[in-house]
Amino acid sequence: MLNRSLKGWIALPLLAVSLSACKPENKFMPPPPAEISVAPPLQQQVAPFEVLTGNTVSFATVDLVARVEGFLTDIKYVDGALVKKGDTLFVIEQTMYKAKVKEADAGLAGAKAALVQAEAEFTRQETLLRQNVSAQATFDTAKAKRDSARANVENNEGNLIVAQTNLSYTTVLAPFDGIVSRHLITIGELVGNGVATKLATIVQLDPIYVTFNMSEQDVLQVRENLKERRLDVEELSKIPLSIGLMNEDGFPHQGFLNYVSPEIDATTGTILVRGLFSNPTRALIPGFFVRVKVPKGLGATASLLVPNRVIAEDQAGKYLLVVNKDNVVEQVRITTGQLLSGGLVVIKTGLKADDRVVLSTNSRAIPGGKVVPKPTTISAPPDGAAGATK
Repeated sequence: MLNRSLKGWIALPLLAVSLSACKPENKFMPPPPAEISVAPPLQQQVAPFEVLTGNTVSFATVDLVARVEGFLTDIKYVDGALVKKGDTLFVIEQTMYKAKVKEADAGLAGAKAALVQAEAEFTRQETLLRQNVSAQATFDTAKAKRDSARANVENNEGNLIVAQTNLSYTTVLAPFDGIVSRHLITIGELVGNGVATKLATIVQLDPIYVTFNMSEQDVLQVRENLKERRLDVEELSKIPLSIGLMNEDGFPHQGFLNYVSPEIDATTGTILVRGLFSNPTRALIPGFFVRVKVPKGLGATASLLVPNRVIAEDQAGKYLLVVNKDNVVEQVRITTGQLLSGGLVVIKTGLKADDRVVLSTNSRAIPGGKVVPKPTTISAPPDGAAGATK
């Protein structure tokens, strides 16, 4: 009986060993390749440009002044209103100046009548002298009176012009379309008392200038891009410029180059440049800070663009991850160019048009690792939008 129990206890470990030997062996199963979004670089024509900071400047600003003395009798505009060229803005008392015009006109009429008489006497004395009836001295006297009468007419014509001009100065007109500032003189005040009295200021906003400064380095780069070509004034005026306000995306306002200073400021090492922009809605007012997109050459070149977010950098420089034909991730070294708004960067070297660029930024793409590429595309930047340069 004891022997039978002992045999049972001995058989149990043997059975356990036998069962364990029948279990399948555990093996490591690698995870499947990650699915990665890839796209070829966007191919687009990109012109070289620089983004600078400038200021809007009024096309014209004129102080309206009283050029004759008198009491201000009327103000015919609303402060800050848009006025048209030739609109009456201020009126100065006209009574005295109208009387001066009448006085000058009467003086001219009298001088003309005297001239008619003097010319008739001269003609008569000339005939008598030819007939040896009149003396030479009498003829000379008639000739002198005629010449004096002619001079008197011219003098009175000048007096009339002065009187008419002074009368015209009593009405202050808008010299161009623009916005008029608040009036500085009120009705009833004496103006023009010995000096020109400032009444208000008119500002022309359409078109409007934008001024900015380019560094000497930028100027040299532009010359290199133009291959030392010297542009005349007409060609300069065809070079497009774009600007954007600090709260605007891109560069929605379009204009043209208008002026380049003939010399570089030695104290700052910069050159003054000015652009001209249409401003029909008067959204731009003088004094705004603006971002100016300035072309650094003529024409555009075919470029490869990728999103700025997929560019990485280490101690060796900037690089991109691409997927090769075997669906293995590779690292390629690149050099970058301009940064366009919309988050795209121009790739100058290191990338080919048929490369599949890794767009996923979730760290699932590792150089040397195999992936499952998921084809997609890179969206183009908005028209006319651009940002800073690298």
